[in-house]
Amino acid sequence: MNYDLKALDALLAERIRQKDLPGVSCAIYGPDGVIFEKGYGFGDMEHKRPIDENTVFGIASMSKSTSTLALAILEAEGRFSFEDPVVKYIPSFRIPGNPADTVLVKHLAMHTAGIPPMEPLEWSIAMNSVDRFPNLTEENVGKKSYAAIDESDKWALEMRRTSPNQMDKIEQVIDYIANCSYKTIGAPGEYMSYSNEGYAVISYIVDAAAGMPLEQFLNERVFGPMGMTRTVLDLDGSEAKKIASDGNITSLFEEVDGRKVADDCWSILPPFRACACVKSTAHDMARYYSCIGNGGVIDGKQVIPARAAEIMVGAGFAEQEKPIYCFGLNKRTCHGHVICEHSGGLHGVSTHGGFLKGEGYGFAALCNQGDCDTEELCWIMSNMLMDRPLEESQRWLHPVGREFSEPQALTGTYICHEGMPSEMTVYVTDNGKIEANTQLGVMQLEYCGESWFQGFRNGETASRCRFLVRDGKAWGVMVYTRVWERKE
Repeated sequence: MNYDLKALDALLAERIRQKDLPGVSCAIYGPDGVIFEKGYGFGDMEHKRPIDENTVFGIASMSKSTSTLALAILEAEGRFSFEDPVVKYIPSFRIPGNPADTVLVKHLAMHTAGIPPMEPLEWSIAMNSVDRFPNLTEENVGKKSYAAIDESDKWALEMRRTSPNQMDKIEQVIDYIANCSYKTIGAPGEYMSYSNEGYAVISYIVDAAAGMPLEQFLNERVFGPMGMTRTVLDLDGSEAKKIASDGNITSLFEEVDGRKVADDCWSILPPFRACACVKSTAHDMARYYSCIGNGGVIDGKQVIPARAAEIMVGAGFAEQEKPIYCFGLNKRTCHGHVICEHSGGLHGVSTHGGFLKGEGYGFAALCNQGDCDTEELCWIMSNMLMDRPLEESQRWLHPVGREFSEPQALTGTYICHEGMPSEMTVYVTDNGKIEANTQLGVMQLEYCGESWFQGFRNGETASRCRFLVRDGKAWGVMVYTRVWERKE
């Protein structure tokens, strides 16, 4: 196919400018090699380090599929099964209310183990990323009024105050899952709710099943064979800096009070390893996705078992417009193609990437600022690959143009305990419209069929919700991928 790469470049550059992103690296890799690679902006405040396709970024939760790929390789080799109970590998693992033998590894991999949103990942970051908060001492804080403290410091103060321990060992995460006061979301396999804690456990299942550390397995069986020469799983960025000995590694940006600030303090969250700690480049990640999307083949070589790629996102998972979370990747259909993808976000990290299943085209967009949307950049790249208009939206949730028939079933307050507790109050207005009030303000909920709603704030898409109804009343609401439970 003849691609209009100039048009692609121009639209990506325009979107990046509109979003005011400091630095972005985009790449597309196909069965025959590189299709497109381009860096935009800079990796430092001084604009001395231009971004290119080999700039090292954090990839945050895009890391998750590396651990499930490791397990898929082991299953393809007959050394492991996703149907195994978690306790076969982690004997102390428990989810309250669910018999140990009923929680399988596949439930962790699909976020269906019943684990509700909880605090350990954010506790771990606040307790262990000490370089990010150099002024966060009792003496310094005591000199300021609470209103004068930076929002990130307020968050870190609260996380440190509430954390039961250093949260730097997997045993502490496992113990918290087993003994916290939160109700489970349901029986294993019943409901999906995104769980970083579940994926923290998966990292250590790989250790046990492979007979070697996950880091070693990825280097020997994934990153090395795929030619990902600037990719590493490390906890504090030190190994990534060694790989980027040429200095081509980005600083980490955030927007604070309307201005950009940057540091080189990677989020350190030791038990979460391949849940969030891989560092890579757009070039390497596009190769990675191309390989999985091409049945384990890269540059004409079979480097991972074809069966492993099939296990991750294959026929065991339905193909439909609404995404299904497989083993470390979402899967959805779009204009006759199957797209498998994932996002990531941490301090100074906003990423998205994926592939066209069975076609061998991988794409990635890595940004060095936190809390930004890079999914749209991947829509532009995948639209080109699917021969669609570059600016076409790939939103899969669509208002149906009528009101929900029983709005009172949804009204009430829902709470999420992932880090700082968040609440959402759903109510019906005097004119019969459904709205939700959150800490970010009021949004209008437009009905999209079944119990799905699209949230809009000031005319812009603000959220995606699916209410979970039992006995005529919603007991929870899935906000994006997390289930918030009704607050009694």
